[in-house]
Amino acid sequence: MRVTDMWNEPERSKASALPSGTVRAAIYCRLSKDDELQGESASIANQRSMLQDYCEKQGWEVIAVYQDDGFTGLNMDRPDFQKMLKAAEARMINLIVTKDLSRLSRNYLEVGKMIEEFFPRHGVRYIALNDGIDTMLDNNDIAPFKNILNEFYSRDISKKVHASYYLKATRGDFTGCVAPFGYVKDPECKNHLLIDEETAPIVRRIFDYALEGRGPGYIRRRLEMDEIPCPTWWNRQRGIRSHFTKWELADPDNGRFLWDDSVLKDMLINPVYMGCMASQKKNYRFKIGTIGEKKPEDWIIVEGTHEAIVTAEEFEIVQKKLKARQRPRDDGNFSLFAGLIKCGECGKALTIRKTNAKQPKDIYACWTYNRYGKHHCTQHRIEYDVLYDMVLSKIQECAAAALADDEEVLDQLSESFRSEQEGQLQAISRQVAKDTERLSLLDRMVVKLYEDMIAGRISEANFNLMMKKAQDEQVELTDRVKHNKELLTDQDRLTRDNQQWLDMIREYADIQELDAETLQKLIREITVHEDIDEDGTRNITAEIHFNLKPLPEPMGGSEPTTE
Repeated sequence: MRVTDMWNEPERSKASALPSGTVRAAIYCRLSKDDELQGESASIANQRSMLQDYCEKQGWEVIAVYQDDGFTGLNMDRPDFQKMLKAAEARMINLIVTKDLSRLSRNYLEVGKMIEEFFPRHGVRYIALNDGIDTMLDNNDIAPFKNILNEFYSRDISKKVHASYYLKATRGDFTGCVAPFGYVKDPECKNHLLIDEETAPIVRRIFDYALEGRGPGYIRRRLEMDEIPCPTWWNRQRGIRSHFTKWELADPDNGRFLWDDSVLKDMLINPVYMGCMASQKKNYRFKIGTIGEKKPEDWIIVEGTHEAIVTAEEFEIVQKKLKARQRPRDDGNFSLFAGLIKCGECGKALTIRKTNAKQPKDIYACWTYNRYGKHHCTQHRIEYDVLYDMVLSKIQECAAAALADDEEVLDQLSESFRSEQEGQLQAISRQVAKDTERLSLLDRMVVKLYEDMIAGRISEANFNLMMKKAQDEQVELTDRVKHNKELLTDQDRLTRDNQQWLDMIREYADIQELDAETLQKLIREITVHEDIDEDGTRNITAEIHFNLKPLPEPMGGSEPTTE
């Protein structure tokens, strides 16, 4: 093995002349994923062998070897590196030797701080062998430049790696280390997912609970009750990971049956389970790493990349259920319409309570009215029994119509959609025009910003800040214009949704009573409106919005009441 020696003869003699008995040397080796591209010469074993040979020739005692395999040099968060620094602070070592300066760190600010402050303060001599740097000798003028070049190298590698991941994300490739629960990596292509026949039924069960309107807390309790092990246990059993959850550590026998709510929430919003690959979920910054989670709408999602566990329609229903989580009543039971019934004026939920009459009745009333009074919204009062009968009748009516001639019903649905949604389509058209005009304005603003910076009217820092805001808005507006234009022309979706609606509602032709599962499957939202006549008569009407069906079904209200 050849050791590069960048010292001149006088410096080599001076270094060799140091008293060996006073030297307590530590060797530090590091290898990151990026360094693996350089081949075997950069390996941990080669670094250690090279440095041990060097210390032996100098007659220095090596009392410790520290090595971090697979850790970036852009930060100090490395286990053995931190142990080495603590040993230096405790005066257990007084010499640190690395193969080159980049092994110590690729962050030029941190390297400079260590060489100029930390090592001298703690009486530590530092040698970067291949770079010819020794803090005891006057040959370190090149060190700051080496530090900067090392960081530039890391920055360049980081850009290339993230560009590669971005390209894979746009192709719909899976790039994670561990396949999502319910899937396994394809043995023939690590970027493709296959359904795991052993765990996919568990995922299916979790989504079934969510379709019933159940939240992560309920799902977690049911999985624990039925002794279904959590994903961490499955990964450990298969040799994928060796991690234990905090519950497993606290209770080795039963801890594996305790699921974390956050795990369940992440599963329920992950498009991977409807056959889509979702990537680029986190914000990343050079030298810092992950700085936060992106919003789901900012993920890169590619459809149809692998076999789905749940349908796209079921997944969308679950998303709506999660946004309208039902809450238990004071007696601990759930209202049948919880999470479904909304005020048609303020948009808040209608909450259930009992009247103060001799024979109390369950009624729904607007949350805003109950909380803030009549100056903020009206009561929107509707009796539970009345609402129950109205919804049941409407489902029976729609199911009976669906059993009639398919073509006729489909034509009625399509015609009804076109007439009912005309106002909405006009609003979308206006929004497209408005966004397009704003995009043109932003283009002119970008040109003006550039001219102002060149002329010195604004600083480069302000230019970059304002440019980023303008570009972010351009991306958002462009995506919105594209989406809205698709809505204006998506007749295929209309036909498909109508057919799915017919297929689903036929199953309830003989329905005689309502339950939570049926309501959660069929209904997206029930909107209650209230009009008050001059004489004080309250007219309550409601409309039901079905899942999949593209238009609301108007419902007759209860008999007008005067209060």
